[in-house]
Amino acid sequence: MRFGILPPVRAGVTTDPQWMTSFARHAEACGFESIVLVEHAVVISDYQSTYPYASSGKMPLPDDCPIPDPLDLMAYLAGVTEHITLATGVLVLPNHHAVTLAKRIATVDVLSGGRVRLCVGVGWMDEELRATGADPRRRGSRTDETIAAMRTLWSDAGAAGADFDGEFFTFHHAHSFPKPVRQGGVPIHIGGHSEAAARRAGRVGDGFQPLGLSPEHLAERLDQVRASAEEAGRDPGTIELSLSGYLPTTSEEDVLAAESVGAARLVVSTSISPDLALVRDEMSGFAERFRLSGEAGATAGVR
Repeated sequence: MRFGILPPVRAGVTTDPQWMTSFARHAEACGFESIVLVEHAVVISDYQSTYPYASSGKMPLPDDCPIPDPLDLMAYLAGVTEHITLATGVLVLPNHHAVTLAKRIATVDVLSGGRVRLCVGVGWMDEELRATGADPRRRGSRTDETIAAMRTLWSDAGAAGADFDGEFFTFHHAHSFPKPVRQGGVPIHIGGHSEAAARRAGRVGDGFQPLGLSPEHLAERLDQVRASAEEAGRDPGTIELSLSGYLPTTSEEDVLAAESVGAARLVVSTSISPDLALVRDEMSGFAERFRLSGEAGATAGVR
């Protein structure tokens, strides 16, 4: 089992360079596999959309919470770490233009030495999508097309360049360099809780990161991932499953339960605290509890 970690966004610390540098270096020293970063390009204070992961229908972040662009934050963290994976969870794909996004992602991937992983979704806040120029009614098709267009630009198209004709994006004889480090491009995982997300993961995803599902609904979604993969002629066994946990309370039983349904990774959230010492202690305790490979480095201290 690998463990990703989310910084405490609600604490308002993710735009503090010293805080995030210390957090990232300690996560790396502890042996966490990845740092996972969230996205909201804009928050509309009087939104009427329903946040699907809380009974109130409202997201837990305050309207004025600083939420840095995850790709720019990745680039910063790449410069202060050495080997930890830099991931999104979740990048709202309809917010972006496929051509410029492909370039930005490939650039960070190359400069970090191939350390980028994407988890993408369609977004839940209609008001945010409209503000970025996207039509919420077409978010699914735009997401599918963005994935296809980026992979086209990341592939080796030869001297003639890449061609793509879609509903949202069209280009011909296009050359986009640098290419991502890994052949096939940056891994793209699909985040979400819906049947559409599960089927998208099976059809085109390198992984699936379901959010807020009961064990019964998770089993149903995993069946849908497998069925969709098989329909697309893909091996369902190649699609990584990432589940969620909470840093202070995740137990060995929780990890065994995640492994029993095929999870390769737990993405754990930290206490909602700006107290860096507290968060670092939680990380070190977790590393010791689960014998992460970086435990010795965490015990010895972080540069």
